[in-house]
This record gives sequence, C-alpha cells and structure tokens, in this order.
Amino acid sequence: MAKADLTLSNEESYKQYGRKKTVAFFTLGCKVNQYETEVMAELFKKAGYEVVDFDEEADVYVVNTCTVTSRSDMKSRQEIRKAKRNNPDAVVVAVGCYVQVSPEEVFSFPEVDIAIGTKNKVKIVELVEEFIQKNQKLSIVNNIMTQKEYEEFGVTAYTERTRAYIKIQDGCNQYCTYCIIPYARGPVRSRDPEKVLEEVKRFADKGYKEIVLTGIHIASYGKDLKNIGLLDIIKMIHQIDSIKRIRLSSIEPTFLTEEFVKEIANLPKMCRHYHVSLQSGCDETLRRMGRRYTTKEYKEIIDRLRKYIKDVAITTDVMVGFPGETEEEFFKTYKFVEEICFSKMHVFKYSRRKGTRAYNFPNQVVNYIKEDRSKKLIELSNRCEHKFMESFIGKNLEVLFEQPVKDMEEYVEGLTDNYLTVAVRGDIKLFRNEILPVKIKELKDNLLIGEVKGI
Repeated sequence: MAKADLTLSNEESYKQYGRKKTVAFFTLGCKVNQYETEVMAELFKKAGYEVVDFDEEADVYVVNTCTVTSRSDMKSRQEIRKAKRNNPDAVVVAVGCYVQVSPEEVFSFPEVDIAIGTKNKVKIVELVEEFIQKNQKLSIVNNIMTQKEYEEFGVTAYTERTRAYIKIQDGCNQYCTYCIIPYARGPVRSRDPEKVLEEVKRFADKGYKEIVLTGIHIASYGKDLKNIGLLDIIKMIHQIDSIKRIRLSSIEPTFLTEEFVKEIANLPKMCRHYHVSLQSGCDETLRRMGRRYTTKEYKEIIDRLRKYIKDVAITTDVMVGFPGETEEEFFKTYKFVEEICFSKMHVFKYSRRKGTRAYNFPNQVVNYIKEDRSKKLIELSNRCEHKFMESFIGKNLEVLFEQPVKDMEEYVEGLTDNYLTVAVRGDIKLFRNEILPVKIKELKDNLLIGEVKGI
C-alpha cells in the first residue's frame, strides 16, 4: 500500500492515492473496552477514515489496552510493536487502562506516538490530527481518581454483532486486594439515563433485538445519581417495544437481593443468564481478597436465582493461586463450585499486579501449583457445562441467530436467552438477527443442534 500523506483530506487522499486514509484497531480485555473501540471506530469513520483489519497495513493503529494482569500488559506491548512493524510510517495510538496505570512506561515506548488514558478517548481523532500537524509525541492522561462525572461516549451501530452493547457506567469503588481496575477506571460514574435510553432507541430503530448492559461495575449504576438504580434503567429499557431481550454483562453477588431477583423474574425480556463473579469458594481466601460476601451468602444468592428463574444460566469467575491459598483452601473452593455446578466457569490464575495490596502479600503460590489447580477446575467446569447443555435436549428454546457455524456447511448458530449456543440447518441471509423457536435434538461437540419449529 502506498504511503499516504495524512495531512491531506480524505478527498485529496483518494485522488492522489486511490484510497481513503485507513485506521486499524486491536482491543484487549473486557466488554467495556470492546464497546469503547466501537465508539472510536465510529469517530474515525465520521472523519472519513476506512477501518481495516489490524493485520493489514494502515495509516493509523489504535491499541485499546488492558492492565488487569501483567500478562495483559505484555500482550498490549506486543500489539503496539506489531502495529509499527505492519507500517513503520503509521501513527500508533495506545489507549486505555494500561496507559492510565503506567503512563510514563507506555509513553516511553518508541513505537507509541500518542498515549491516551481511560478518559479523552472521545478526542482521539483530533489528537491524531494534532500529532500529524506537529509531528510531536502526545500524552493525554488525567488523574482519573478525581473524575466525578461520566464521560459521554456513545455508539450508533455494531458492524459484526446482532447484540448491542450499551455502556451504562464506569469506575469501581470495591478495591478488591488483587484488582488494579479501580485505579485504572476511577470512582463510580453513572451515565445519564436519558442518554442510555437514546442509545437503546437508536439500536432499536436499526433493528437490534438484544441489548447487553455493560460497565465496570454495573451494580453500582445510579449510586452517584438521584433516585435511580440498575433496576430502574432496566425497567425503562423494558418498555421499548422492539427490544426483545435485555442481558446483563455481569453483576455483583450482593446486589442480587430477594427483592431484585423477584422483580427481574417478572420481566419477560430479561435474559435468563447471570454472570455472578465468585473468585473463591473459601471464606478465608475471600477475606484476603477483600470480597464482601461469604460462601454461605453466595450460595443463598445462587439458590435464589434458581428458585425464581427457571433454567437460568449462571456463569462465574474463579481465581486459583491467590496468595496464601493452601491445598485445603483450594479443596474448599473445588467442593463449593462442584456443589453449585455453574453452567460455565472462567478459571484464571492469580497474577501479581503492582499497585494492589495483594502484590506484597506473603505466601505467594508458585506457578506449577496454580497450573495444576487451574486444570482441575477447568475439567470440572467442562463437566458442569456439558451437564447443563444436555438438560435441554428435547426442549424448545428461542434462539437469536447471528452467524454461520464454522466448519459446518449450511448451518447457522445463535444464542438462547440463557446463553446456550444452538446451531440449525439454514440460510444466514434469512436467519440473521431473527429470534426463532428451536427444538433441541442433540449435543454434538459441545454444540447444541436443533430444528427450527415450523420450517
């Protein structure tokens, strides 16, 4: 690809080089980062850029970084270096949590031209243009801990998905001993409910049927606003006719009170899927982690969900190898999650993170023990997931179809409201973004196979 003169307008660029200016994105980490990448991509499109694949040669590369573990930092660095290798003349922008927590380190990388923290992503295009004009490295990292208001930052369309992610809050006030995120994202800030509803309605008008509410700690939504909470915004979205499903990306266990669960159980558009982070099934470990519940309380919460919501899918996160985790503590976790039998577990190994209290905790667990414990929990998770999926053979489920099945010709797949992937024989052109009734016939290679009823 010919080297473009980025000082030219897109019209001039097209005349001279036969193409628009291009931008490529690489996103690490959570659903919030994915959402924010979509917004930044829209900003570039509005400025006339064409979005290309990250592996292609582009004029601008944006790496939306993650810093939740030291491995996330390493992966962020790798992608930043890869961007410059793809095109040494490109403008490379590092944004996000890793930049926010380690601004001087990231800014020192020779490949990085612009460093933006977790605030000011909305200014990314004008910062790129400023860099092009001045040819001078830029760093825009504010003190996020003093940020009191939500930075409005919305998206109008997703290019690949049939589900629309809506960010409703930012920040976290929990300060678990292992977690750097409160320092990367700052205190809780809730989005104006009118802005949330405006964005939902835009997606509804574009034909989206499922909304996924996301944020750093969505259970905290409304704590910094007046007379509104998470349940209120859910009910407001529920009233929008063309939205058929509302899904929560994750939720703090203690928020799932009897009152809240009863309320959501009576909202037919609420997806029967709750990601309820556990972290450990041992009370001693939970205390060291700074988690605000006991295993007894957590079990009561899960029982409550299963009592009021039939066939509910409950997924979770479990950490192994937290400092001080003995064989006895791990055994308690194993037996606890075995008893609950989650529909899916995300198992991950503790990673020391500078800036967190747990970094200096004694009795750090060696890697080979973490690896062994991780394998045991993953095997258990696979068994429980298989059991949950098997329980739906012969049942009827509503499926929102999304894409063709990889390596299965003439089959398309989608998600049920309780987070099961289902495949049927069909044409993606006819099925995409349609919610159709499916009779589940079999479980094959960890994929539920069914037939669309009435077709």
